[in-house]
Amino acid sequence: MNILVIGDIIGKPGRRALEHFLPGLTVEYGVDLVIANGENAAHGIGITSQTAQELLTAGVDAITTGNHVWAQREIVPYLNGQLPVIRPLNFPPGAPGRGYIIAKDVLVVNLIGRVFVGEYDCPFRAMDALLAELNPLPRIIIIDFHAEATSEKVALGRYLDGRVSAVLGTHTHIGTIDSCILPLGTAYVTDIGMVGPVNSIIGDDIDNVLNSFINGLPHRLSVGKGKTAMDAILLNINEQDGKARSIQRIRREESES
Repeated sequence: MNILVIGDIIGKPGRRALEHFLPGLTVEYGVDLVIANGENAAHGIGITSQTAQELLTAGVDAITTGNHVWAQREIVPYLNGQLPVIRPLNFPPGAPGRGYIIAKDVLVVNLIGRVFVGEYDCPFRAMDALLAELNPLPRIIIIDFHAEATSEKVALGRYLDGRVSAVLGTHTHIGTIDSCILPLGTAYVTDIGMVGPVNSIIGDDIDNVLNSFINGLPHRLSVGKGKTAMDAILLNINEQDGKARSIQRIRREESES
């Protein structure tokens, strides 16, 4: 089974890039399932029902999120509805929405890290509990681990090696070069990257971010403009045992206008 997992989609430029690149990638690689992180899809922070629908119309099957899932309060009622949008599994009990979804017989799980991110329940124990309680447990299990610290991401990959099909990092918006298959068959990468403006600072307007660093003043998020790029990970998973056969980094950039 070929699964395409797409990094954090940043605002309107990211949505435009997704619409531009995804149809061709789906055909080129014979993609069976598309997962995308959409927590920055609306104005660069959060997601709305309308922007979620845009991602689905473009060809996404399941949408993961992260620490910005509540930024657009409009989405909250939809998290308990039919939209295939999930929030981190290890949010505190009682949080709206769900932390996993089964799409095309694949279990898609969203986890959030705790190091440098916030006070959340333990992602390691949350995943242990989910694997123990789901019956039947789908053979193919894909995890979006939305976390800041490299060490925490690597640790979760090692902890779940052989028990899930893939642990793929999001949140930092910078794709890493460590894509691999771990010893027991789990595909891993520390961060997929992002879908958004190339001439930016992790998707944000360059001048705004520089002013914040230099002057020490907070700035209002403003999505960058111009040429866009799309980062994704292509997985080939054995449907019989859920082990990863291959992991490949995909990057597409718009031509200069």
